[in-house]
Amino acid sequence: MSRHSFSGAILACTLGLGSAGLALAQTPANPQPANPPQAPASSPAPSTSPQQQGPGQAPASQTGSQPASQDEQGFKIVQQVNEVNLIFTVTDKHGNFIPNLKQNDFALLDDQKAPAKVTSFTQQTNLPLRVGIVIDASTSIRTRFKFEQQASTEFLLQAVRSRSDRAFVMGFDSTPTVTQDWTNNLDALQTGVNKLRPGGGTALFDAVYTACRDKLLDISRGQEPVRRAMVLISDGNDNQSRAYIDDAVKMCQRAETIIYAISTNWTPSRGKGDDILQKMAGETGGRAFFPPSIDDISAGFNSIEEELRSQYALTYTPADFKADGAFRTIYLFANDRRYSVRAKKGYFSPKQ
Repeated sequence: MSRHSFSGAILACTLGLGSAGLALAQTPANPQPANPPQAPASSPAPSTSPQQQGPGQAPASQTGSQPASQDEQGFKIVQQVNEVNLIFTVTDKHGNFIPNLKQNDFALLDDQKAPAKVTSFTQQTNLPLRVGIVIDASTSIRTRFKFEQQASTEFLLQAVRSRSDRAFVMGFDSTPTVTQDWTNNLDALQTGVNKLRPGGGTALFDAVYTACRDKLLDISRGQEPVRRAMVLISDGNDNQSRAYIDDAVKMCQRAETIIYAISTNWTPSRGKGDDILQKMAGETGGRAFFPPSIDDISAGFNSIEEELRSQYALTYTPADFKADGAFRTIYLFANDRRYSVRAKKGYFSPKQ
């Protein structure tokens, strides 16, 4: 579907109709069926397969009603099995974040249909943050490793701000290793980063897959809405994974996790590894950063931290929702075409 034909299809689908929720949009005249991702072909940790774990939930969705949670404005959020919590950012053509937009400034289609109802809309959300720092510790980045550690520590000091935020640290070479589990203790997180030592091959896809399956997927099943993100520091070159890139991306989508990637490839031209990082970030609603030199890696972390504090949160009920484990596409646009919206491309519905 072209951007112009899609724009016409969702012209009536605005989010600012108060308690009435979303107006029903016209669906595309000849809608093309989505191409849902298939189940991962391989698992980097055979002892616990994604099928054993069960499919990921829709964002902030639970099986049945859950106890209400308190958001930053003081009102209660009660989550249902068919509710979707969508985190997104808005920028202008120069990449500057656009604050203070209203609910009716956006148009949305879920599975090519306008949502049945909008439950909440929040600017500059302060929902609790769950972030995994996943650091390439393979031999190929040995000369840049100290810079990775220093910049990662600075990021954690800035990003983990409240008692409700949590982070974990994972390093990877041929295998992933968690050096610090979920905590908001900044000293412990810094120690986790400093424990990492470079050496060995590079199993990037295995590390991303495992981080989402073992650490972030369980968070997505929690009782309160949270923002889930992974900060991935690597050159993007994989030479030892058993999982494929699509396996890793699908597991992140199941865990409702946004990937922010920082490339450690400082050669004059973009390589295959940079394209891999771009794909993983784009498919999950995140961004890939390509610092021009090793001295600029901190700028990438600063941009991620700024984005995490400039996000919008939208909770809605999809139309014709089915808890069948299928992948549902999301199209979210700003009505003002000067602005670009960055959000995930879809999610896996819960399966009952």
